[in-house]
Amino acid sequence: MLDRIQPRTADDWLIVAGDVAEHLADIARTLRVLADRFAKVIWTPGNHELWTHPGDPVQLRGVARYQRLVEVCRAAGVLTPEDEYPVWTGPGGPLRIAPLFVLYDYSFLPDGADDPARARADVLATDIYFVDEYLLDPDPYPAREAWCAARLTVSEQRLAQADDPAVPLVLVNHFPLVQEPTRALWHRHLSLWCGTVGTADWHRRFNVAQVVYGHLHIPRVTWHDGVPHHEVSVGYPREWRRHGHPHGLLRRIAPREPSLSGSTG
Repeated sequence: MLDRIQPRTADDWLIVAGDVAEHLADIARTLRVLADRFAKVIWTPGNHELWTHPGDPVQLRGVARYQRLVEVCRAAGVLTPEDEYPVWTGPGGPLRIAPLFVLYDYSFLPDGADDPARARADVLATDIYFVDEYLLDPDPYPAREAWCAARLTVSEQRLAQADDPAVPLVLVNHFPLVQEPTRALWHRHLSLWCGTVGTADWHRRFNVAQVVYGHLHIPRVTWHDGVPHHEVSVGYPREWRRHGHPHGLLRRIAPREPSLSGSTG
């Protein structure tokens, strides 16, 4: 699959919206390959990169693991949420690409729920929930919710500083910024592990042209308040064989695909 991810021109940039791999060596190798092919690569972490997988020789946890991932990216020349937001000045620009690292805090509640802690406990009593509960350690934060809150604060501050009426933002996060796309999940209660209501108005508060995310494995474009939200996940091999890639492996963000309409998803 990696061999099929190729630039169309020598000037193409690539946005990688997380879940590259689970072992640090595999993540580093993949990002190096992509950085050699594209003029610029911009990465934000998915939950899989943040796992402390028992099979990974690197057993760093939580913030320490994220910091090592940032180091790996910088060594490969890949931009991260900790770097200055680059400005695309090619076709469809200018656009300021803002990679974000915002987690989830169980506030994307399933229908009928009104308390995150109780909703999470109810789901954990079943056998269908995210393995993050065992592999995504928030250390040194006491809980994932606290890590998410810290990342919300940092990200909001940086977006406020970068907000410019002359240069629209492209917000890139692994998790969707609004809850509406999670309504398409087969198991709706999994929305608890899919984002935070703390980001729900960012596409309105800031001068945002587009939003890019992954995580849900439902590749499509939905519109919210006139802003397109691109779900760009590639998915697992079983999903490739069953569904193919309805939008192709690469989605063009700039210039915007002319086929995109303004309907709300």
